[in-house]
Amino acid sequence: MSRVLVVGAGLTGSVCACLLRREMASKVHIVVWDKARGPGGRMSTSRHSDSSCQSADLGAQYITATPGYTHTHHSVYSELLSLGLLQSFDSIIEGQKLSDGSRNYMTPRGTSSVVRHFLSESGADLVCERHVTSLYRRGASWEVETKLGDRERFDVVVLTMPVPQILQLQGDVGNVLSVQQKQQLDGVVYSSRFAVALFFPPDVVFSFSWSARYVDGSIIRYVAADSRKRNAGLGPSLVVHTSVSFGLENLEKDKEEVQALILEELYKLLPELPQPVGVKCQKWRYSQVLTSVPDCPGHMTILDRPLLVCAGDAFSHSNFDGCVASARSVVAALKAAL
Repeated sequence: MSRVLVVGAGLTGSVCACLLRREMASKVHIVVWDKARGPGGRMSTSRHSDSSCQSADLGAQYITATPGYTHTHHSVYSELLSLGLLQSFDSIIEGQKLSDGSRNYMTPRGTSSVVRHFLSESGADLVCERHVTSLYRRGASWEVETKLGDRERFDVVVLTMPVPQILQLQGDVGNVLSVQQKQQLDGVVYSSRFAVALFFPPDVVFSFSWSARYVDGSIIRYVAADSRKRNAGLGPSLVVHTSVSFGLENLEKDKEEVQALILEELYKLLPELPQPVGVKCQKWRYSQVLTSVPDCPGHMTILDRPLLVCAGDAFSHSNFDGCVASARSVVAALKAAL
């Protein structure tokens, strides 16, 4: 069996691991590493230390499925809907421009529940707080080194982290990239933004009717009563996403300073909002892909032997279906190679 390492426990990595298990179970042993404390990536769900407070999604907020992807990824949507991990999101989203036939879905258990489901189905050996820093070519395998100096060998490596982090890897990755591949990866551009979650006690009731609202502001771009995607009974949560321009301008500032600016603007926007019992600020240096790899190939094979593949929304487009499409293309490539 080939030992396959998937670097990154976000949506692309989790779907890739799941499909590898389902389609190549007799050929691969799957390992997933992520540098964070838990899986989810940009589909992360945050919880307050007070168990009476509802959780909040700090990354992806909801899933919009076009008619085309509803058909192409029918099995994925059917699976998640049947398990209750997705539900139709019919609440008011002020300012959203929905294309004809497209449909919104929410995650009643938080967006990270989708990632955790696919990881569970994969049967992969998941190790968090494992930060990959270097890859060395060792004959027919890759020796992968972590920030703490641990080294392990794999027959196949699939890199699903943001492209700038791929380009920062030490060892032999830079040596095996072709000039064209390097140019294509260098051309990938991400937006940056901040997200803030506010947690409230159970007796708080929001006075506004909408579940989410897009704002034409220089600081705040999106506000969501995130708890309205959850079961009732716990203290509500509110999520704020900043504009891309604000994120870029304040990317290197102290997070506490940026949080104060965002909250000041939020209370101008919603002056009747009560004080929260907890606040969490998240900086997304790599939020959404603005410029992807040309022609959106789904993945990029850096080297055939030993096999090294890059994947993620940078190789498709920056949404749920883009990550699923990328994962599918990786599995097709591995099936052809192994």
